[in-house]
Formats: sequence, C-alpha cells, structure tokens
Amino acid sequence: MKSGMRLLSPIALLLAWQACSASGILPSRILASPTQIALTAWELTRSGELLTSLLVSLLRVAAGFGIALAAGVTLAVLAGLSRAGDVVVDPLLQMFKAMPFLGLLPLFILWFGIGELPKVGLVAIGALFPIYLTLYGGIAGVDARLVEAARILGLDPLERVVHIILPAALPALLVGVRYGLSVAWLSLVVGEQINASSGLGALITRARDFLQTDVIVVCLLVYAGMGLATDALVRLAEKRLLDWRLALTV
Repeated sequence: MKSGMRLLSPIALLLAWQACSASGILPSRILASPTQIALTAWELTRSGELLTSLLVSLLRVAAGFGIALAAGVTLAVLAGLSRAGDVVVDPLLQMFKAMPFLGLLPLFILWFGIGELPKVGLVAIGALFPIYLTLYGGIAGVDARLVEAARILGLDPLERVVHIILPAALPALLVGVRYGLSVAWLSLVVGEQINASSGLGALITRARDFLQTDVIVVCLLVYAGMGLATDALVRLAEKRLLDWRLALTV
C-alpha cells in the first residue's frame, strides 16, 4: 500500500506534463510530451539506432572504468601500504582531485585528437578518484589489532595484505566503485557532446541541432537507466562478496 502511494506523485507529474503539452502551454520545442517521448523511444529502438548507440557508449564506459579501477586500486594499495608510496602518491592524487576534471577535455582533444581516447580518458579520470580515495581510506581504517594478530599467527606481509587488509577494505572499495560508476556515466555525457560521431551523445547532438527534445529526453533517460543498472550490479556483487559480514553480526 505504501509503495503504491509513492507512485502517486510521479503519475500526477506525468499527467500534468501531458496536459500542459496537449494544451499548448508547454511547446514541443521546449519539452516533448510523455507520449511523444515514449513513441520516439519505440521508434529508435525498433530501428536499432538506440541500441547501437547504447552499445558504443557502454563500451566507452567499460573501457574507461576498467582503466580507472586498475589504476585506482594499484595507487591506493601503494599509498596505503607503503610510507614512501603515501608520501609520493597521495599528495599528487589529492592535488589532481581538486582540479575540475571535466575541464581537461579540451586538453585531451589537443593531445589525442577527436577520436575515442578523449572520451575514454575523461571517463577514466573521473572514476579514478572515488575508487582511489575510498580504498585508501579503507586500508587506513583497517584495525591494527587484526594485522598484529595475523603477524603473530605467522602470516607473512603478502598474506596479511591478501587475507586481512584487502578483505577488510573491500566494503570501502565497493562504495568507491558505485560512486565511480556514477561519475563515469556523467563524464561520458559530457565527453560525447563534443565531436562524437557515434554513441548516445552523438544522438543528443544531432537532436539538439534539429530541436528534437523527445530524442534528447530519451537519451538522457537511457543514460540514467544505465547508471542505475550498473549500480544495481555492484550492489548485487556487494551482497555476495560481503556475505561474511552477516555471519559476524549474528
């Protein structure tokens, strides 16, 4: 009953939106009606254009996020487990974190041209910092008594890292992965708006030139849907990977 009540306000908003569009209060050049957006989504899906563009964008996010995950974990482990790494790595990452990374796009275009590298690079840079910061904090927050107990039990340094420190820091890493994925999709939205010949961003750019607000909204909804879907996948992985915590709390 309560969940049904929560749907009332979104449904009321859609009905009001449709009524304003039908009466001419809200012209289509400002914002298309919900029915027109639904029809456009169906047509783009039926023609295959939407799915093709989605696949291109998904591959860009996967490539950029994969780079960010590998780099973020490596740098966080170096900074979190080594005094020298902490002195060398962490100040640099903290400095770059303070920069508006979306502003790097013009530089990326100058360095790498207008192909795939600027878009993938922007996704990688955006997702890197949440992954690094959360894992670095997770490693720093590991209970020193656990590490000392592992040392007393005879575990060597590598075994302590693999069996104690990284599992203890895993919840923090998964939080960073979720946040990094949301930033990755945001970065892609910006990156694909500039000189993109394929992907959802290219669809939005063409739709903007022809004042097709229905196509723009469809693409934005797809971006949002993919962000939610990837977050749900991480939440599912989190539930499976951290089931050992339930045993500790019972």
